Amino acid sequence: MAASRRRARSRIPLPARIRRLDAQVAARVNERTTGPAVDGFWRGLTRAANHGKLWFAVAAVLVALGRPRAAARGLASLGLASLVANLVGKRLVGGERPALTSIPVSRRLQRTPTSPSFPSGHTASAAAFATGVALEWPAAGAALAPLAAGVGYSRLHTGAHWLSDVAGGAAIGAGAALALKAAVPALKRTVPRDPPTARMVDLPATDTGEGVFVVVNPGSGRGLGRPEAGPLLREKLPQARIHELQDGDDIAELIGRELRSERPPTVLGAYGGDGTVSAVAQQALAEDLPLLVFPGGTFNHFAKAALLDSVDATLSALAAGHGREVDVADLQFGDGHEVTVLNTASVGLYPSFVEEREKHEKRLGKPIAALLAAIRVIRRGDPLQVRIDGERRAVWSVFVGVDRYYPVAVAPIERRRLDDHLLDVRVLFAGGRPRTRGAVALAFGGRADALVARLPFLQGPPALDARTVEEITIEADGDDPGYAHDGEASTETPGELKRLTLRMRASALRVYSPPA
Repeated sequence: MAASRRRARSRIPLPARIRRLDAQVAARVNERTTGPAVDGFWRGLTRAANHGKLWFAVAAVLVALGRPRAAARGLASLGLASLVANLVGKRLVGGERPALTSIPVSRRLQRTPTSPSFPSGHTASAAAFATGVALEWPAAGAALAPLAAGVGYSRLHTGAHWLSDVAGGAAIGAGAALALKAAVPALKRTVPRDPPTARMVDLPATDTGEGVFVVVNPGSGRGLGRPEAGPLLREKLPQARIHELQDGDDIAELIGRELRSERPPTVLGAYGGDGTVSAVAQQALAEDLPLLVFPGGTFNHFAKAALLDSVDATLSALAAGHGREVDVADLQFGDGHEVTVLNTASVGLYPSFVEEREKHEKRLGKPIAALLAAIRVIRRGDPLQVRIDGERRAVWSVFVGVDRYYPVAVAPIERRRLDDHLLDVRVLFAGGRPRTRGAVALAFGGRADALVARLPFLQGPPALDARTVEEITIEADGDDPGYAHDGEASTETPGELKRLTLRMRASALRVYSPPA
């Protein structure tokens, strides 16, 4: 193993004493008899680190553990180190790799690297990722240090690099992480810039409930320790008419009877989850009446967006006559039937994903629950063949939010405003993309998908498309895609024509809501 091999492709040759040390260390490593199991382990580890696969997997685990900043810091450091190692180090120093004939057969890699030798890109990536993680989460960095060192040694054991290559790669990796830390001291969390508000309007005020008709869903939010809604509202609003839903009740028919009575209501109210509120809101829109929302469900997404986080908050807004004009959407089916959408509508596996995630998130936390749910629903599901505004696409799901939602993911969580006047569309594509890409995008969003797309075996166009529109039509080419809106899911789309059209109705609904 002649040290002079290092000079052949070097632009800046290493000192002779380093080349001699490289040759001595390589000879000592190759002389050792380690056995097929040990050789197989080191070959497997070095293969796992190819193209950063190992570190992307570790980053996914960090995100699942609720440490996205550590994962982001590690991957950003890896990217910078890889850039420096490949575009600077290999071009300036380079050099020949160890001769294949000097490597024991049991240790040789299936594919012999052909790029210049100095520095070791594998080691640079490993050191950068571990150091970057350590700067955000020291305990995790300490746990990853032996793994990173193992990757460095695997390059010696398999004869892919010299000792100086590994040492140089480690220095570049750690330096890249530290330089990035100096340039970006902290990865700050995104915070809402605007409160979830819309234009204030004056609405009929009452502290006794005169002119108010409230539909109560007694099954909403069951098991959360709340007092019974019917008696509570009758006590707080003695002049209001309160109807507790029973089996077979139709909300539209109930409200229709009230509107035809001698004393028709001037305010329509709902106590329950988003599905109940949506059904009452549809009647309020049709009759141009204000909507009174009591947060009685499990999640109460619409109520929270309207700053109604308690029954008392709703009662205060009613007594003061404070309200807002908020956006909603019309969801029209192929047979012409329409429903009102307050928050979201979707087709595909999104409803199944949310249901699966909610089963586990209290026990496992939301990141791990999201990853588990995404893997399960993608593995057992089949892509949908749909037309979106006339364009044929293979998709896993289409999500449509009334106003913009955050974060930019397939399953966003937060609606910050009620008056964006736009539909927020998220399409999770399936055609020509591995299921792994779909699961990652579903669980963690477009940024995670962009990182995974750097891996050679997962490359391709983005799996997640985000856009804002005022109207969108989704039509199934084959099987009925089913749909969900405001927490209510259905496996069958009404009408023979399996088509859904959503249209924005800007500031169409008046809702009682306190000032911000």
